[in-house]
Amino acid sequence: MFSSISRQASKGQLTRLFSSSSPRLVKVGDKIPQIPLALESPGNQFVLANEIKSGKALIVGVPGAFSPGCTASHIPGYLENFSKFSGKGFNKVFFVAVNDAFVVDAWSKSFANVPEGVTFLADPKGEFVDALDLKFDASAFFGNERSKRFALAVENGSVIGAFVEPENTPVDVSEATKVLSQI
Repeated sequence: MFSSISRQASKGQLTRLFSSSSPRLVKVGDKIPQIPLALESPGNQFVLANEIKSGKALIVGVPGAFSPGCTASHIPGYLENFSKFSGKGFNKVFFVAVNDAFVVDAWSKSFANVPEGVTFLADPKGEFVDALDLKFDASAFFGNERSKRFALAVENGSVIGAFVEPENTPVDVSEATKVLSQI
């Protein structure tokens, strides 16, 4: 037993075994990471941090394209309220899913009346959401790690509001009208 702990300690894993602190989730003041995402196809790299370095934007993370909560309620809420977000200066909304670019592109086309200013992005390896500490083990449902459900209000490249679902997948804290009322 102790040799196992020794091996883990030498690999830097001991802290995780004994840590009682919560993981460090993205918070107000954090910068958006310079990690490329994919737009429409794997070869079309999109660095979100560059797109939002000035002005206001929303980044909405979802566990999976075409999943029921994401498709039926979470994303439609933002699409239906886009003009209200725009009225508060949030003229860009970026939806990020831990899926491949082809799936996210097909998913984006499944929504009617997507306003100009809305972009769907793929985070195929989950590196972007991992950098924000918003990735969780969803292998029981999705077969791999996925994004927690979240919404980030961003101004000039920095987070000014973080709405992260404490239970990872429900639509509550990050629901569009709740976010709208708090920004």
